[in-house]
Formats: sequence, C-alpha cells, structure tokens
Amino acid sequence: YQASGLKVIEDSLADYPGPLAGMLSVMQQEAGEWFLFCPCDTPYIPEDLAARLNHQRKDAPVVWVHDGERDHPTIALVNRAIEPLLLEYLQAGERRVMAFMRLAGGHAVDFSDNKDAFINVNTPEELARWQEKR
Repeated sequence: YQASGLKVIEDSLADYPGPLAGMLSVMQQEAGEWFLFCPCDTPYIPEDLAARLNHQRKDAPVVWVHDGERDHPTIALVNRAIEPLLLEYLQAGERRVMAFMRLAGGHAVDFSDNKDAFINVNTPEELARWQEKR
C-alpha cells in the first residue's frame, strides 16, 4: 500500500486482529467525528455511499451496507463514540465484525439497487472481467 502514495495507517494492536483493529487504529490516529471505511478490494464503491449511509443511519453510531443478499460490515460509516467499546471488545479477544456492530447499536442500510457496486476483486483477472461487464 505504501506504493500508492496514500497515507498508510498501521494497526495499533499486534498480531493483526482483523478489520476492526484497522478501524480502531484510524480512530486513534486521525481527527474527526465520523469515519467512512471501505476495503481496498472493492473498486466500484458508489459516489453517494457516504451520503446514503448518513441519511439512513437515524441515530445509530455505526451503519453498514447490505446489498440485498448479504451484509458488508467493512463498508461502514462509524462514529468515534464507539472507540472505547471497540477497544474493549478487541482487548477481550473478540474479532467478529457483525457482532460488534450490532453490539454498538448499528444497523444495515439497503443498497440492493446497486448490488454490483460491492463486489470483491482480488486478482487482475477478476478486475478485467468486471470491467468488461460494466
């Protein structure tokens, strides 16, 4: 990721405890009240993602994408207020993203109208196939 020229934030917890640790690290190292998280292997994130998540979050401190078939909890809008709960959760050895987001009072936001935007691409061949379809 260093080669991208973008800022890389390393996990503050040892032994790579998963995506939640990355979210925690960002909250610990960056200013702001709200954070939008998107995995790097999801290249077709819609431009209105943040606006739709924010509009439909109501009072929830965390919301994530549901594509009509499955949840995508690593594509999420997260409020800093959950940072202490997240740290406690990870220090207790927990790693399950969906379980934490529900524990934190979050809910899914429906993106079934744009399901293909949340495909996961892991190889150059997969990317080429999806680019042909779009």
